[in-house]
Amino acid sequence: MDIVNTLKKNLDSDLVTILCEKQASGQYGKTTFATPESLYAAIVVKAPNALPDILKLANEIGFHLVPLSSGNNWGYGSIPKQKLTKPLIILDLGQLKKITPTSKELGLITLQPGVTQQELYDYLKQNNWDYMVPVTGAGPSCSILSNALERGYGITPRTDHFMAVNALKAYLPHPELCHTQYNSAVSELDQSKDDFIDKTYKWGLGPYLDGLFTQSNLAVVTEVTIRLAPKPVYFSSFYLQIFNNDNFQDSVLLIREFLKDFETITGSINLMDRNRLISMTAQNPNGTDKHTNMTQEQVIQLANNKRLPEWMIVGSLYGTKTIVNSAKKEFKKRAKKIGKVYFSDSLLLKLATTLAKVPLPSLSAIDNIKSQLLSLQQGQEIMLGKPNQVALPLAYWRNPRVEPNKNNALSPAQDECGLLWYAPLIPMLPEKLAEFVKFVKLTTPKYGIEPLITFTNLKHDCIDSTVPIVFDLHNSEAKKSAHNCLDELISEGKKRGFVPYRMDVVQQQKLDPNQLFWKTVNLLKETIDPNNVISPGRYAPSAND
Repeated sequence: MDIVNTLKKNLDSDLVTILCEKQASGQYGKTTFATPESLYAAIVVKAPNALPDILKLANEIGFHLVPLSSGNNWGYGSIPKQKLTKPLIILDLGQLKKITPTSKELGLITLQPGVTQQELYDYLKQNNWDYMVPVTGAGPSCSILSNALERGYGITPRTDHFMAVNALKAYLPHPELCHTQYNSAVSELDQSKDDFIDKTYKWGLGPYLDGLFTQSNLAVVTEVTIRLAPKPVYFSSFYLQIFNNDNFQDSVLLIREFLKDFETITGSINLMDRNRLISMTAQNPNGTDKHTNMTQEQVIQLANNKRLPEWMIVGSLYGTKTIVNSAKKEFKKRAKKIGKVYFSDSLLLKLATTLAKVPLPSLSAIDNIKSQLLSLQQGQEIMLGKPNQVALPLAYWRNPRVEPNKNNALSPAQDECGLLWYAPLIPMLPEKLAEFVKFVKLTTPKYGIEPLITFTNLKHDCIDSTVPIVFDLHNSEAKKSAHNCLDELISEGKKRGFVPYRMDVVQQQKLDPNQLFWKTVNLLKETIDPNNVISPGRYAPSAND
């Protein structure tokens, strides 16, 4: 059967666009960790009411659908890594860009899948909303909805992005259920027709089903209503430079206790190592075409040139000026024996940032200072909910084909960067974090991977690390080494209590299908999606074609 022609014949061309194999593969097939995928076709959805017919055809004809929003899930991927006997078709929801102002006064807004960080920012600015976008380091072109469904997080006050989702709507793939849009019990009971109460109360009535649609393949989500964080009356970011590595464990305790004591005015706090700071502020000294790590001498030289510490703590404070100043005073007092503290609202940093904009001769020392101040300013923008690309050049650390230009839109997949992520949760204990650092720094160099470590503290008792595995995607040996490196980090890390909270599509298939949890997941999948229509194998390791 020619499924592409069948789709064109049975689906309304005003509601969808059908792309053939060549078009689909060219537009959606690239990833940051594998050779380009060959895709059967793609359906570009122009309106949500096209979905019932699409799901009905998928059940009747027999093909798989992979829902995408922006498709920019860099380092994790979206296309299942399974051998399939049925055609795999991309379901592109990126054209669904409706933004509905649920309540400007209360900061409630409803978004479709294609709304990006930049588009939401522009909407809020143009319509005078005094609220912040739940930004991430993935950049302006990434979907707000998809990040929430991946249970992503950021550094603004609403750190947990799915926690900020009050309500969602979706289509279920079951052949008897796909004709009607899924709503919560509260929404279905509400006879006032404005659906407002559902969008203000997250937990609804009865079993909480919305959570089933995060990190899963159980539905096609068509909208979310999120609770935005208001712009603060006053703001300051803090930067603690730690030049003595012996102070690392004291730094962890400082973060833990400060988050516990100042939880209501502090966003998440990042702790970055020297190598990660170098990768964000300097060019690769070995060139982007080499499968070679920096030597200790190179690290020391680059760190000295740019005055980079062993570790850097970065965080943010939100509130009235009096409250923020009080928190600043307390943080400075607690940090004085650990390192040097700077605040973004200090006269010194304000003056330096202003002077950095003045045209000066191009000298390495001046350029280094300007580069760091620019990164500092962009980091503050992220903390205030303004999306930018400050974190994206990291993906280009070993890409000899494209030099990242922050003035252009960066796309690691389209630019053929090699990138994977190791993203474990770690016990919030200083000795365990020190063990983790040693573990990563001993493991990654064996595979020619630079050890780049960031810790993100979401709460005083919850910490995770993001370790980017950056490599040359066109170097087959480097690509193999990168995957082997991630395999060892995950397999050996679990033995030490370092457990991933997010996995790429390859690692998802290495989960143990015999564990009760995944057996339960697969029972749900078989019930809700008996024909395995949506993203086979996505966070469901034993799902069969």
